[in-house]
Amino acid sequence: MTKKKKTGKTNSEVEMIDTEAIIEEGPTPDQAALEEIIMLQKELAETQAKANEYLDGWQRARAEFANYKKRVDREQSEAYQRAAGSVVKRFLEVVDDLELALKNRPAEGEGAMWSNGIELIDRKLLAILKNEGVTLMNVEGEPFNPNFHEAISMEPSDAVPSGHVSEVLKQGYLLGDRVLRPALVRVAE
Repeated sequence: MTKKKKTGKTNSEVEMIDTEAIIEEGPTPDQAALEEIIMLQKELAETQAKANEYLDGWQRARAEFANYKKRVDREQSEAYQRAAGSVVKRFLEVVDDLELALKNRPAEGEGAMWSNGIELIDRKLLAILKNEGVTLMNVEGEPFNPNFHEAISMEPSDAVPSGHVSEVLKQGYLLGDRVLRPALVRVAE
């Protein structure tokens, strides 16, 4: 009589008893017990198959949920950047006006003290924008790039090579790596 013993392995590694060899040796009083063992082995195999199927389904659902969560986080971040960009764009017009006022400020008298206050306001506003991720494009002398620059004219220039930005009329700004407002420029011929 040959029997395979049950070892200390997990349920999926349980060795089956060689019941066919036992049955061939002839009927024994334990025939009912052997049939019950056969039935239990079949039931165990079916249960293990179902458990593996459920585990596989659970793992797939978990992966799908992780991907969904990443996608939602990315979409929320993009929506925040779009909303912040539309609000920040409005403040860029104020920055332009302050810079224009500072270009024409008086050098002496009461106007000079007043212009120092305007300069302080300009620096505070630029600091707030910088904290929000807004950066100034430094484009003068760089090759013209329609993704970052908006050309209003082309003019001959000895100081700058042809196809490069010769003058910045209105500063351009980035929000993160996205163009918030392109720089308004003149390009050298």
